[in-house]
Amino acid sequence: MRILLKIIVGLCGIVVLLLLGFVAFSWAPDRTVDELKGRWAPPPSTFIEVAGTQVHMRDEGPREDAIPIVLLHGTSASLHTWDGWVNGVDRVDGLKQSRRVIRLDLPGFGLTGPFPDDDYMIGQYEKFMQAFLDKLGVAHCVLAGNSFGGQVALVTALGRPSRVDRLILVDSAGYPLAPTVVPLGFRIARLPVLNQIARVTLPRRIVEESIRNVYGDPSRVTPELIDRYFELTLREGNRRALAERLKHVLSDAITARIPEVNVPTLILWGGLDRLIAPEAGQRFAKDIAGSQLQIFDALGHLPHEEDPALTLAAVKRFLGLGANSKN
Repeated sequence: MRILLKIIVGLCGIVVLLLLGFVAFSWAPDRTVDELKGRWAPPPSTFIEVAGTQVHMRDEGPREDAIPIVLLHGTSASLHTWDGWVNGVDRVDGLKQSRRVIRLDLPGFGLTGPFPDDDYMIGQYEKFMQAFLDKLGVAHCVLAGNSFGGQVALVTALGRPSRVDRLILVDSAGYPLAPTVVPLGFRIARLPVLNQIARVTLPRRIVEESIRNVYGDPSRVTPELIDRYFELTLREGNRRALAERLKHVLSDAITARIPEVNVPTLILWGGLDRLIAPEAGQRFAKDIAGSQLQIFDALGHLPHEEDPALTLAAVKRFLGLGANSKN
């Protein structure tokens, strides 16, 4: 018995040493907004106060546009995920050349940081979005969202249908998930003990693998892209917020209300999405009357970021903007 006890104590000691070694090797303390602003919030970035939160946002394009396009990113992303759509790429004009485009870091992500009360229920995000649009005086908009941002777009449109004139869902959450691959960072954030360690550690390799897992073509993942996700995850409070948000499962009540969406809706999906499979896109198309579905066979969970030129062309057709090219 004494020998067994010594073995157990010895193994526990080894585990503790390994954990201490991991923490020392991957130590990554929080960074302040001021430390991150220089690289990730140059003009036209600005910050506005909404519901006790300093929201990082960009408002670009012709201000006389009465129905701006509002873009909502997914979990662990930021407003930068829409750069290609907004600014243009591959000689194709971006949305801001002809439309007012508003994008923001949702609370808990990017430079906006956590909700003051740490409440990450989807209803809190719906209230936040209504307050955000009220703050900017936006009575009508085209609302687009990817993944979790798509879910926020859905509840915002359902909460005040007269405000959302058109809806664009990009690999959107909305139905119970059945992923074949879950990014390692998400799995760690859900695990007790490990998610506490993750609040002070962040191996860059984990961030890289998480992004590569959700791209259809991992070769498109660049060092700067990894830098962006890595550094903005370190924004003070974001890692705690991610662990809290992932505690909240999708409500069946939201799924049941999807057929109530009655505005023109475009559904874009990556055919290689292993986090939210293309079958979910097909279900959205079935449940939302009159909606349009386009699947991009070679793209993954972030098709707007992975191939902005290809996906932007579909958005322009939906909005009647044509396919303008830069000379």
